[in-house]
Amino acid sequence: MSNQLNTLWVDTIVSPKWIATSSSQGLLSDHSVVIQNGTILAILPTNEWPNHYQTNHHFALENQILTPGFINTHGHAAMTLFRGYADDLPLMTWLKEHIWPNEAKWLSDDFVNTGTELAIAEMIKSGTTTFSDNYFFSNNVGMTAEKVGIRAQLCPTILTMPTAWANSTDEYLSRAIDTHLQFKESTLINGVLGPHSPYILSDEELTKVVHTAQDLGCMIQMHVHETQAEITDSLAQFFCRPLARLKRVGMLNNKLQAVHMTQLTEHEIELIAEHQVKVLHCPESNLKLASGFCPVNALKQAGVTVALGTDGAASNNDLDMLGEMRTASLLAKAVGNDATALDAEATLKMATIEGAKALNIDHITGSIEIGKSADLCATSLDDLSNMPIYNPISQLIYTATRNQISHVWVAGNVLLKNHKLTTIDTNELRFNVNRWHQKINRSNQTFVQQN
Repeated sequence: MSNQLNTLWVDTIVSPKWIATSSSQGLLSDHSVVIQNGTILAILPTNEWPNHYQTNHHFALENQILTPGFINTHGHAAMTLFRGYADDLPLMTWLKEHIWPNEAKWLSDDFVNTGTELAIAEMIKSGTTTFSDNYFFSNNVGMTAEKVGIRAQLCPTILTMPTAWANSTDEYLSRAIDTHLQFKESTLINGVLGPHSPYILSDEELTKVVHTAQDLGCMIQMHVHETQAEITDSLAQFFCRPLARLKRVGMLNNKLQAVHMTQLTEHEIELIAEHQVKVLHCPESNLKLASGFCPVNALKQAGVTVALGTDGAASNNDLDMLGEMRTASLLAKAVGNDATALDAEATLKMATIEGAKALNIDHITGSIEIGKSADLCATSLDDLSNMPIYNPISQLIYTATRNQISHVWVAGNVLLKNHKLTTIDTNELRFNVNRWHQKINRSNQTFVQQN
């Protein structure tokens, strides 16, 4: 009785077989994570926690590995409604002839709300606890994320062409500023700037983005060096490669999140390492669009922070970070001609703590450490395809699938419990997605008949 009186009541205790901390603690066996007020209060041997704590919410996860929640550093959530719409095409054909015309036709509050919720549902079921969204109607994306309870970085797209969201570069920039200010006090959402790419914006417009980011004290996310055509066109139009332009306008610094980076010289790798640019690697999208290969091993050897993203479901076609990790690891070995490149533990870190560093939230999330937010993912490793288990992290990366993810927490709140979403009405979501599918598909069939 006296021992029980001295114990502390806490919100939640999670007791898996293994904990992959993505920190200096490495891999722990038979330990528990104690959660109080959304943060990690303690990590201790499972057989010891009853001596110190009591809870009404104990998750005993036999044969499961607990990891930090995955951080998807680049995507276009609402474009999930275009999943499978225009497959097997090169990037610029895909954009100019299919995606941009359909966005011009369908982009709206309702489109973004439904597409974003569909993306979030898929991401949670895939273990993602933080996502970065580079799209339009970013205020709607932020409100949807807050409603569901997932962490998000909003990167409102900045273009020159008119859309349903804005008509000019200045208006896009104004909306991005509004989004940043709207979520400035949020504990889950933060806003940055999302200029689309160097080939879309002029030097003057890029400079304006740089100055705005400095005024707001925020980061910038941009598609950079995505294809060889981008490099060729830049040399013809600006007489230099895109990274050289970005350096000229003052955008190369530790606030830049450069997406894709498949076309890099040795000098450019040294340049981005010197300026502490963050690289966001989207291997499956790059493979599908035949964009090229990001030299992950060379970047990491140069000391560059490399994080992982799925890109949008219209070009991937899924938002599965566990699958993305496996692809990233295997691709790094082939591209680097080195079987030791991007081993299992480094791959997991790229999707967790390195992602947090890239988004400048590593003081909040990205690893399982006392004082950090309880953003967690539990994956069962009891399938025959996972056995025998000599190294649970290796089995997670190379044999597990997202269907084995059982639980997900963000800030201590369980968003996935025994494989079931807890904060999304899946029946309503299915209805809304089918409504949009019928609308888009009907329009596409009419277009085909007329031509």
